[in-house]
Amino acid sequence: MPDKRSLTLRAAALLATGAAALALTACGGGRSHDAAGHGGHSPATATVSPGQPNAADVAFATGMIPHHRQAVEMAGLAPDRAASAEVKRLAAEIEKAQDPEITTLSGWLGSWGEDVPAEGAAGGHAAHGGGGMMSAEDMASLREASGPAFDEAFLRMMIEHHEGAVAMAGTERADGSYPPARRMAADIIDAQSSEIARMKDLLGRN
Repeated sequence: MPDKRSLTLRAAALLATGAAALALTACGGGRSHDAAGHGGHSPATATVSPGQPNAADVAFATGMIPHHRQAVEMAGLAPDRAASAEVKRLAAEIEKAQDPEITTLSGWLGSWGEDVPAEGAAGGHAAHGGGGMMSAEDMASLREASGPAFDEAFLRMMIEHHEGAVAMAGTERADGSYPPARRMAADIIDAQSSEIARMKDLLGRN
């Protein structure tokens, strides 16, 4: 039979083993909690939260501001140069819709810590007439036109301009993540697609 001293040593060993197991369990539980409960250590935190602006949203706002500015400039020529009351009405509607959007887009960029395009900045390929933007020569010819010639030039240029805006808005709808920007893009697609149809109809009557 084991003596009393042997039994005491065995009991102490069992107690030590149990304590070590408890300590390991506690440590393992703590690490598991940190991984699940503290997002700063989780790989998922590297992703952008849903609804936050991404690169597509920034590109949309940065590109649409000069695009809208040019449309407003073109529309501002109509009251003194257009012959058609319908062209004047359409130009007024374009100016009324796009001016406030410029303010909204500029506010978004500012809140995101991004630069707002300076007045006169074309943005992207716009200086060369890309994205539906008119070139400097196009704008000069529109300023020099009047009467029916202005109406036709305005309608043709604005159709191209609107088509560029619809394409830009389509990219935002596909790639953007900021809900207000995606809603504005949807509104632009709806409104400007409708205006394109109106302008084509007006051209057909001229």
